[in-house]
Amino acid sequence: MEFLNFLKYIPKIAKETLPATIAHLKMVPPNRLELLRKQEMLNIPPRKAAVLMLLYPKNNITHLALIVRNTYPGIHSSQIAFPGGKVEEYDADLSETALRETHEEIGIHSDKIEIVRAFTEVYIPPSNFLVAPFLGFSKQELEFTLSPDEVAEIIELPINQFLNDKNVVKVKMSTSYVTNIEVPAFQINEHLVWGATAMMMSELKEILKKVL
Repeated sequence: MEFLNFLKYIPKIAKETLPATIAHLKMVPPNRLELLRKQEMLNIPPRKAAVLMLLYPKNNITHLALIVRNTYPGIHSSQIAFPGGKVEEYDADLSETALRETHEEIGIHSDKIEIVRAFTEVYIPPSNFLVAPFLGFSKQELEFTLSPDEVAEIIELPINQFLNDKNVVKVKMSTSYVTNIEVPAFQINEHLVWGATAMMMSELKEILKKVL
């Protein structure tokens, strides 16, 4: 979709009712309920984080930015995600967290981004994070500067490819906490996006398909 045409739909996206759990359930890993029950038993308050679902023009076509996290000793090593991270005490609110982390991770300053709205929060049991996704857009083509400590690669996903239902697959995989499990995922070229990021993408996809 041409970006100038996409911009016409921003007001509708801002007002549309979020599908929330209905969209999330389409991409929920089968062991999520068990993980949630274990976390509830521990009764530990979740940590707060925020991410940015950034739409922007590239060659006049609307794209969505995703990152490939670096390999490191941790639960989310090498995973596909939206730019973002944990809340710091100096952040005014969650949207500021998303914008600050986006600047730190992929080098896009907040003055180039307009926030459209918040989307439904997603809880991540293995890391005990409650993540707030925000939809934002930039009207200009972007040059990304990746943080070498955090980001291995950026994925620039054309919106039409994102909305193609053929990209939703089921795959068997092993994670840091379970082996040989079948999970729903987005197949983005050679990358698989699953778990919390896939749940956020599912809600964004539902909204975009409804209004575009």
